[in-house]
Amino acid sequence: MFLPRRKTTVLALGPQLPSSQQQSGSYQSAPGSAPQGPKPPAQAPINDHDQEASHPPPAPSIGAKASSPSAKASEHYPVTWLISIPTGTPAKIPKIQHNFGTETEKEKAEREQRLTAVKESFVHSWAGYKKYAWKEDELAPIRGGHATTFGGWGATLVDSLDTLWLMGLKGDFEEALKAVEEIDFSTPRLEKLNVFETTIRYLGGFLGAYDLSGGKYPMLLDKAKEVGDFLYGAFDTPNRLPVTRWDWEAARKGKMQEAPESALIAEVGSLTLEFTRLAQLTKDAKYFDAIQRITDVLDEQQNKTALPGLWPVIMDARQGKFFDVGFTLGGMADSTYEYLPKQHLLLGGLTQQYKKMYETALGPAMKHIFFHAMNPEDEEILVSSSVRVNMNAGVIVPEFKGQHLASFTGGMVGIGAKIFERPDDLKTARQLVDGCIWGYNHTQTGIMPEIFHMVPCKDDECKWDEGRWLRAVASRTDKIERIFESMTDEAKGRWVADDQRLPQGFSSIPDRKYILRPEAIESVFVFYRITGEKKYQDAAWRMFTAIEKYTRTDIANAPIHDVTAADPPKDDRMESFWLAETLKYFYAIFADPEVLSLDDYVL
Repeated sequence: MFLPRRKTTVLALGPQLPSSQQQSGSYQSAPGSAPQGPKPPAQAPINDHDQEASHPPPAPSIGAKASSPSAKASEHYPVTWLISIPTGTPAKIPKIQHNFGTETEKEKAEREQRLTAVKESFVHSWAGYKKYAWKEDELAPIRGGHATTFGGWGATLVDSLDTLWLMGLKGDFEEALKAVEEIDFSTPRLEKLNVFETTIRYLGGFLGAYDLSGGKYPMLLDKAKEVGDFLYGAFDTPNRLPVTRWDWEAARKGKMQEAPESALIAEVGSLTLEFTRLAQLTKDAKYFDAIQRITDVLDEQQNKTALPGLWPVIMDARQGKFFDVGFTLGGMADSTYEYLPKQHLLLGGLTQQYKKMYETALGPAMKHIFFHAMNPEDEEILVSSSVRVNMNAGVIVPEFKGQHLASFTGGMVGIGAKIFERPDDLKTARQLVDGCIWGYNHTQTGIMPEIFHMVPCKDDECKWDEGRWLRAVASRTDKIERIFESMTDEAKGRWVADDQRLPQGFSSIPDRKYILRPEAIESVFVFYRITGEKKYQDAAWRMFTAIEKYTRTDIANAPIHDVTAADPPKDDRMESFWLAETLKYFYAIFADPEVLSLDDYVL
């Protein structure tokens, strides 16, 4: 099944104000799934506040505009009023970043050498993209071709804009802007669009670049609005929940549409940041209205699922209900959870809804999803897993399965611990991040696999037990060998571990790929910025050098098929997140801490 990825969008935050200037804010909301409702009361305008020049401009607060999308004749299910974005003086949100001291000359030299190496890697891949796939969605980094995967609008081009700016590649940035001006974002080259992927790569790409460049290039906001207006058509359904795999051409011809009966929760619940920021910058409430209706459905249903507090992987978006019994913070669900604390930040803490939803989810996640994994070094590590609920037996069945996609959880819990003043959660965040690093440190290539299993610790202790590990290895294999007939479970496990190149600690590795994903380095970066502990920079450097060693091609970088092989074969596809996210995080962790400060930007 298709696993939607998470996206990092660089979005500017408004200034933090002293507690003496705090006041509460609110918004008026329609009933969760209804496109119409009573007209909300007028809201008073707010005052602008000065801020230091080094900070990005504040996100403007808006109310419902007089002109509503109902004026658009092509809409079948127009709303009669719009949910307004929260207004008021932003709340005083606690700082996230560590107070970094002055580094020594030796530390600075080492950091800058690493920074230069990451930038060189980006320049190498960007040159390959320019030569072989310019204005196309993706580069084929082995043969030098290209692929149309996300509308044919130049996904890598748009998604990488903020990284170009961050790395000071202004010439390349402006060259990319000229290319973007030539792209018609009203007509994709694919019959159906994945609304989630289009939102995070294009809308997020334009907004991130606009914010990071300080609003100096108005065309970026114009293009973001162009994409946002196009995608807004996917919300024209009876309950205003979006069509996730959208036949845009049929909609344009006037065909009525409904949200899907089976949709991935990540594809429904992960549009929040981009549409909110577009609403803030354009002062057009329709974009916020579109995503807030989704949030209200998730909020109303959160404690009515098979595992209260969490949403299952699949939802019936047509009814706004949840009947599935599979739960994870990994693939197909991930960014729905990740965006909760980030949306709280983006809205300046003016509503407690996203905080409440995050804290409601975190309790069952800690109890049922995160597990302590047994390992030879007896390190205190956590892995973010998956569970299924057996409704007939009334039991929760854990899978003890880790995913590279779930590696973002350490950073998410770390940010939540800081902004929601939950200091005890920092221990959980640390153990999740250390679990990611462990996954990298213990394969033959030094790179974490896409999917793996580990053995959970016993309730009373977490000491390495080789016999228990071997028995777990034996229990997970589907191999049938005649030699097994005369073996004990431990001997069978030893044979399988040797045959499958299983490092001690992994009980199986169902998916051995690494596809240039960013989630692990994201969490390592975030936790370094929270704690200031240099060991996380050093871990990031080991991760980067391993990835460079095994994924680099003459043209760019390519995914590898097996992180446990000495010379893993490569796949001929470079997704846009390699340049837009993975290398951005590697660069940021070695940059000055004030670059992309977590107190100034939502990443």
